[in-house]
Amino acid sequence: MTQTLFTPTMLGKLQLKNRIVMAPMTRSRATGNVPNELMEKYYALRVDAGLIITEGTSPSANGLGYARIPGLFSGEQVQGWKRVNDAVHAKGGKIFVQLMHTGRVSHPANMQPGTRIVAPSAVALAGDMWTDSNGMQPYPAPTEMSEEDITTAIVEYAQASKNAIAAGFDGVELHAANGYLIDQFLNTATNQRTDQWGGSVENRIRFAVEVAKASAAAIGADRIGLRISPYGVFNGTAADAKMDALYLRLVEELNAIGLVYIHIVDHSSMGAPEVSPELKQKIRANFKGKYILSGGYDAARANADLDAQKGDLVAFGRPFISNPDLVSKLQSGAELTPPDMATFYTPGEKGYTDY
Repeated sequence: MTQTLFTPTMLGKLQLKNRIVMAPMTRSRATGNVPNELMEKYYALRVDAGLIITEGTSPSANGLGYARIPGLFSGEQVQGWKRVNDAVHAKGGKIFVQLMHTGRVSHPANMQPGTRIVAPSAVALAGDMWTDSNGMQPYPAPTEMSEEDITTAIVEYAQASKNAIAAGFDGVELHAANGYLIDQFLNTATNQRTDQWGGSVENRIRFAVEVAKASAAAIGADRIGLRISPYGVFNGTAADAKMDALYLRLVEELNAIGLVYIHIVDHSSMGAPEVSPELKQKIRANFKGKYILSGGYDAARANADLDAQKGDLVAFGRPFISNPDLVSKLQSGAELTPPDMATFYTPGEKGYTDY
């Protein structure tokens, strides 16, 4: 079998040294929501990936739903990310920031004063989330976004995209997956609106399309990718009868904008429902940019799927946590170090930079 995974490829105007993508993973080390020296070390250790995609980073103070996640809306955050990017680029790496507004997946104890938990509809997520101050707390009901709130959020994504370039990122991944704000508009379980932002397929994709358009206008479509999770159930999302039609219509709009890649979440290897193989094939056939595969890959399966033209790049998530040298291990067939799940989201270097 050919070792396609380790061959260079182009992503827009970027030359990537291989087709291995470090998937975006929340790690909750940004104390005060500002990237720091520990994060600089973490990302710089993983520059052998063809492309690093950062953890979810909020474009808005309203989107900082989890404890200790970074943002990209203040000068201090831009400077924090600049040190990360300088370290990555000094070692020859390429890095995109994932912009993630958590929407209803939030709690006031994790947010800054004067912020609001906003979502397409005032539907609370079932269950609890971690807060550093009060431990596990139930999700509160979000405020249904007004027309003005929606406009503001779109502008925030565009400004965060500009901030990303100012901070030295090579590009931006818009997180439209896993039940966060953009996905909350796409999904009928979270979007119960009857105005132009809800109901029909055309209306439900509108927010995603407007965010992509505004961000592309800000920094160029060749520096923007989008992550989606059709058939996902994370954060209270659910499939509906029009799901295939919705994503294929979204792909048409992304083609018109000229986005550089689409990144499909498939967590079936971790017990989530399978993404419809037929839909994956149709998205692959219809999307004009690069296609990033994900979901429990090893080198053999990655090479097989690349050779079969099922995608252009392959994202690896958890193996990167405990194997900073994952690329060389995949190439040599060396045994992978298992990650310590107890330290995925804890503060400090343990389980983060000590592997």
